[in-house]
Amino acid sequence: QVQVVESGGGLVQPGGSLRLSCAASGSKFSINGMGWYRQAPGKQRELVATITSGGSTNYADSVKGRFTISRDNAKTTVYLQMNNLKPEDTAVYYCNAIFAWRTYWGQGTQVTVSS
Repeated sequence: QVQVVESGGGLVQPGGSLRLSCAASGSKFSINGMGWYRQAPGKQRELVATITSGGSTNYADSVKGRFTISRDNAKTTVYLQMNNLKPEDTAVYYCNAIFAWRTYWGQGTQVTVSS
């Protein structure tokens, strides 16, 4: 069974940094891509950043220049380096992984940006 596990969330002051990690495992198939999404209270889940198996990245306009998505050599672990965090970044961050074009989601990790 495929498992997707996030870690690294927490409380940080505005302007601070945080690094999230996500590990995907259990699939017989090669990974197609991984990504980070977030959902704030009362809001819909939105895309933050994605990375394909080929290494191409995509970012939401709201995080460009501040967040960086990266991966390990096996392409089954991704990271989200978040710099210059803003209160608007407060949300539950979810990792997803795509194997054989089926999408799997982690349980999420809370990121709170507050003074």
